[in-house]
Amino acid sequence: MAMASSTLITPTSKPTPLFPIKPKSTTTIAAAYQPRRREFLSLATIILSPACLFPVTPALAASDEEYVKETEEVITKVRSTINMDKNDPNVAAAVAELRESSNSWVAKYRREKALLGRVSFRDIYSAINAVSGHYISFGPTAPIPAKRKARILEEMDAAEKALLRGR
Repeated sequence: MAMASSTLITPTSKPTPLFPIKPKSTTTIAAAYQPRRREFLSLATIILSPACLFPVTPALAASDEEYVKETEEVITKVRSTINMDKNDPNVAAAVAELRESSNSWVAKYRREKALLGRVSFRDIYSAINAVSGHYISFGPTAPIPAKRKARILEEMDAAEKALLRGR
């Protein structure tokens, strides 16, 4: 058996690298300025951050009267929108307006801890979810099925009664 190479590697021979390895210099001009650059960038980010200039605060309900008024407006819009005739040319516009008002209502009152336990909030929130979910899934001109429509109108009635009782 002959070997292809004439060189034998023995435990005493020292392997030589293919190319010489040079240690990298750790002190370069760029490395000397790196900490200052980082400090500058972090400081500039903090100073120019919009969160520092304009702190974002969650929208809070001004009063109970405002909640009642805005909830009654949403109830009225939901009722008028879901009771529209499917051939009415204004259905798509009414659904878009309902989506905008219900989204702003939810965004405003969803984080209010005092309202989360109220019956009126629970019922109106559930009805808004059902209505918006239907229109998102089936389009703004699709009529709401009778069973779903009845449940939504029942929730609206219950929410309205709870509002009148202050609940």
